[in-house]
Amino acid sequence: MRVFIYPGSFDPLTNGHLDIIRRASHLCDRLVVAVMVNSEKKPAFSVKDRLIMIRDVLAGESADIDVLSYEGLLVNLYREQNASAVVRGLRSESDFRFEAELAAANKLMLPTYETCLLPCRIDLAFTSASIVREVASYGGDVSNMVPSAIVDRVMNRLRRGNGESTLLKASEVSEP
Repeated sequence: MRVFIYPGSFDPLTNGHLDIIRRASHLCDRLVVAVMVNSEKKPAFSVKDRLIMIRDVLAGESADIDVLSYEGLLVNLYREQNASAVVRGLRSESDFRFEAELAAANKLMLPTYETCLLPCRIDLAFTSASIVREVASYGGDVSNMVPSAIVDRVMNRLRRGNGESTLLKASEVSEP
């Protein structure tokens, strides 16, 4: 059985992530979507919230996709799941360099480790979870960036306001 792991923070899940999940699921017998826990990061959504959102989005998808959270080295999860490969999405050439370095480091720790790099669809190349968080925080429309099943949750969690501007007359601005 070919088991692939698609690791990420998924904070939140984007349409780009969903595209990689769907495409990768056709390349293996079982796909494990792993919400990786990094104690150094301050995520916008809890691990539990991310797991729930991903499971809700994938509710109508194939039964051969599992969603779990994991804290630790990816190579350890790879061993535990008896994986054949890790799937990673590429948006740009800088993603390729980062992913190639990460794959090489993981291969040094576990010689059987393999990576499958999937380029994202061109229309999703500039969408990232950090852009979604920024746009949503100002009340912008993220409906084309995240799956429809989670748009409201993303907006409700991240919306700060629509921004403010302050208009000062030149006479009100003092020089430092």
